[in-house]
This record gives sequence, structure tokens and C-alpha cells, in this order.
Amino acid sequence: MNRNDALKQFHEGGDRLAELIDEGRPAELPGPDSDVPMVSRSVRLPVDTYERVREAAEARGIGVTTLMRQWIEAGLADLDDSATVSLADVRRAIAALAHPRAA
Repeated sequence: MNRNDALKQFHEGGDRLAELIDEGRPAELPGPDSDVPMVSRSVRLPVDTYERVREAAEARGIGVTTLMRQWIEAGLADLDDSATVSLADVRRAIAALAHPRAA
């Protein structure tokens, strides 16, 4: 059945609508990327701040929300004196100490 016929039948309603839905292929949805349940929260940021965060995430090859989550976790670790630092950040810090940039 083509798209126009399907739309026509959809708008006419009736029992055929349920049949049209049953004829479709099941959607293949992606699975969660973590075994840990996540909570979605909205955060308002000035555009300039968001752009800086986006650029920082892009430079690290990760998504914006992943970077924000890492920063929040690091900030919380500071509150309870526990350390949550990525190995990549430790390596960058050591490399910077070993090879300081000329000012």
C-alpha cells in the first residue's frame, strides 16, 4: 500500500486503522547505553556558556551531556573528598607537567 492510500484510510478511521497498524514492522529501538538508571533534567545555560561546553565536549570526543555528567560527578566528589578523575585527564595533566608550554 502506498503512502497516499494509507493516509486516506487513516483519516477515514474505522477498523481498517487497527489493521494498518498491525501490518507495520515492529520498530527497532536502541537499547540504553548504561545499566544505571538515568534521570533527565533540563538546564538553562547562556548561549555562550553552552557553546564553550559543546566545544570542550567535541575536543574530548564525547557528547555534551556526557561531559556535563563528568563535571557534575567531579564536583560532587570534591564535596566528599573522594576522587573521580578520568585516566585521560590524569595523563593530560602529567604530560602538561612534563612538557610545559612556553608562555
